[in-house]
Amino acid sequence: MKKYIYTALATLSLFIVSCSIVDQLLTFTISNQTSITIETGFPIGTAMSIITPEVTTNSSAEFENNNTKANLVKDVKLKELTLTITDPANKSFSFLKSIHLFISTDANDEIELAYKDDINSTSNTLTLTTTTEKLDKYIKAASYKLRTKAVIKETIAQDITVKADMKFKVTADPF
Repeated sequence: MKKYIYTALATLSLFIVSCSIVDQLLTFTISNQTSITIETGFPIGTAMSIITPEVTTNSSAEFENNNTKANLVKDVKLKELTLTITDPANKSFSFLKSIHLFISTDANDEIELAYKDDINSTSNTLTLTTTTEKLDKYIKAASYKLRTKAVIKETIAQDITVKADMKFKVTADPF
């Protein structure tokens, strides 16, 4: 009887470990970036929207480079979203009170992607808190739109250009 229990436990352990290894082998990262411009005259203390140009995905090529296809992708989540001020070079995020980024496509509704509230930063780089939304249909699309909702806490003397670097964790099925 003990022999059967040990065999069953060993088989179950092997199955769990092999599933984990297969998921690791079929998981990769897709990176995209876009720029956001916060213009002078942005009202203080009011949430305003900024729409970025469409972001063209390179997902088909990324899927192919990772030996998979769009129809095999089962899970896409935003792993990291980092904002960096690129112009003016000496500017920090001290002017910003809060920021929320949303993603949409022509075929899919807008959902929140990442956010940061109560910002107290003296750096020119800001890492946002990512949501746990499934992003499969957005990343599989040829392009997507980002909308930024920001609240500033001080007057902006010149336009500020912010680069948004996004890293998406993609997991695909083997067949």
